[in-house]
Amino acid sequence: MKTVLFRDRPRPVQILLGGVVPALFGAAAGVLVGESTGAYWGIAAVVTIGGFLAGFEHRDGWGGADRGLVGGAIYGTSLLIAHAIVGTHAKVSLGSFPPFLAVVTAIFGMLLGAAGGRLARALRERSEGVPAAEDNVELDV
Repeated sequence: MKTVLFRDRPRPVQILLGGVVPALFGAAAGVLVGESTGAYWGIAAVVTIGGFLAGFEHRDGWGGADRGLVGGAIYGTSLLIAHAIVGTHAKVSLGSFPPFLAVVTAIFGMLLGAAGGRLARALRERSEGVPAAEDNVELDV
């Protein structure tokens, strides 16, 4: 099965997948952080897997990193906004300076997306019969 690249999707779908979905998951996490530690970490696990898999929609790790950076920033910002609106006490530490959480989630998102994009590229090259970079090394004898 061939994955449709993010850049080839219609703009409304790009907005939905790249912006709305991270915002909704972030808002849900922002509510859950004040309700249940287990539910908060559960949604964090789902988002982590999703961030990695989103990288597969890109040609390589760089495209995945870009998307992960933006998605992670949207997720973290939405989490903080929703948590502030709900006004509950966080059952999980948001750090000594909670706005920094958006930076942390952006960095994690970038790393996850890059890893997914890199793996997807390697798998595509393997299935297409393109030799890996290590196979192209020439030795001077």
